[in-house]
Amino acid sequence: MVEVVFQHPDFYVVVKPNGISFNDQKALSHSGVEETEQGFFNQCCAYFNEELYPLHRLDKVTSGLMLLGRNKQAAQYFQRAFEQKDVEKIYIALSNNKPKRKQGSVVGDMEKSRAGQWKLMPTKLKPAKTRFFSFSVDDEKLSRLRLYLLKPDTGKTHQLRVALKSLSAAILGDELYNGQTADRVYLHAYALRFQYQEQDFEFYRLPNSGEQFISHQSIISQLVEKPFNHKWPG
Repeated sequence: MVEVVFQHPDFYVVVKPNGISFNDQKALSHSGVEETEQGFFNQCCAYFNEELYPLHRLDKVTSGLMLLGRNKQAAQYFQRAFEQKDVEKIYIALSNNKPKRKQGSVVGDMEKSRAGQWKLMPTKLKPAKTRFFSFSVDDEKLSRLRLYLLKPDTGKTHQLRVALKSLSAAILGDELYNGQTADRVYLHAYALRFQYQEQDFEFYRLPNSGEQFISHQSIISQLVEKPFNHKWPG
């Protein structure tokens, strides 16, 4: 079953669950035989029973909105739109740590590190850029839990996870980047905005998994209302 947010003759907007890779993955069965685990993209192809075109990706640990092309012409249009930054994306994340700054931008080149990690570099040759706001979710005397509203201007691997780690606020559940252990990695692709055939489209979807996302859904929904209207840091 695939959660469908919107169906257009040229594209779908769907919700990817956390914990599933976008592409097929090789894995060993209990008997030691190599098997292929079907990724989310091919699940969508099977669900809709049609050839689809991948336009962007989400990490295995990340849930949220995704755009899939239904024909070659639409795929070419959206690929250019992503390259030209005409498709806007906003994510939400939770962390148990206060950031070095409550809002601003994280900018820098990214480089592969050890054990599957990436790291932020001080250089800015082909930099990743993430703009962010942070908000207290609970009474700060009772809890350190904070909500992060994230707007990436680029699409680098692990970009948002590395950006929050660089702010001393690793995402809750993101043990790869020293986040506190939790029932999931608390990163979700919340909003999409783009123009297609002279029509404006905006989509929003709050996460539907994760104890902390669910238990704080009321305050989170208030904090993330109309995110594209925010005066985002430069």
